[in-house]
Amino acid sequence: MEHVMVVTGAARGIGRGIAERLLNDGNCVAALDVDHDGLEHLASTHANTERLLTLPCDVSSEAQVNRAFERIGDWRGRIDGLVNNAAIANPTNAPLHEFEYSAWRHILATDLDSVFLCSKASVMALRSARGAIVNIASTRALQSEPHCEGYAAAKGGIVALTHALAISLGPEVRVNAISPGWIDTRGRPDALSHRDHAQHPMGRVGKVEDVCELTVFLLSERAGFITGQNFVIDGGMTRKMIYAE
Repeated sequence: MEHVMVVTGAARGIGRGIAERLLNDGNCVAALDVDHDGLEHLASTHANTERLLTLPCDVSSEAQVNRAFERIGDWRGRIDGLVNNAAIANPTNAPLHEFEYSAWRHILATDLDSVFLCSKASVMALRSARGAIVNIASTRALQSEPHCEGYAAAKGGIVALTHALAISLGPEVRVNAISPGWIDTRGRPDALSHRDHAQHPMGRVGKVEDVCELTVFLLSERAGFITGQNFVIDGGMTRKMIYAE
C-alpha cells in the first residue's frame, strides 16, 4: 500500500528536500506551495508523476487550504502523513518601532496559522489512517538574534501547538516538531566558510538531508511511541556557550 504524504512549502529548501525524499521512498506526495514555478520544476524532475500532486496554495488562507485538501481526498482518498513546513524564509523583521502590525500578522498567518489550518483540514483522514504530523519549527523558538520577533513568535507557537495537538489527537495521530538550526538550503558548501562550520560542535553546517532523515523517521511506524516532542537538529549549536571577546 502506498502511503500518502502532504508537504507544505514543498517547492524549495527543506520542504522540497522532504517531498523528494518521500517520493524516492515510494510514497505518494501532495506538494503545496505558493511558488507555481517551483512546483512545476519539482514535477519536471520526477518521471513518475502519478505519485506526485502539485497544488498551488496559500496555506494562510482557510479557503485555499480546504480546497487543496478536498483535492487530495479526491486524488488518493487518504492521508497518512502531514509535514507542516511552509514559512516565510527570512527570519528578520524591521526594528520593533518600525515593525508594522500587518507584517507581524503576515508572518504569523503564514508560519503558524497554516499549521492549524492544514492540521484541521487533514485530521479526519489522519485519524482514519492512524497517521502522523511533523511540524517544522526552528531553534529560533529557543534563542534569538535582534529583530526576529515575528519569526520567533511563530516558531515558538508551533512548538506549543505541537504538544497541544499531540494530546488532543492521540492515540490515533502522533504529532511532533523538528527545530532545525543552521541548514544550508542552497546546497552550496563552497559559499560557507570554515568559521561557519566551526560554530557547530559537529564541525559543519546542517544539510537538508539531515532534516529529511528525521522527518521520515517521525512519519514512520518506527517512531510509534513518540509524540508531543520537539527535536532540535542543529549540530549542537544551541548547546555551545559563546563569550564575547
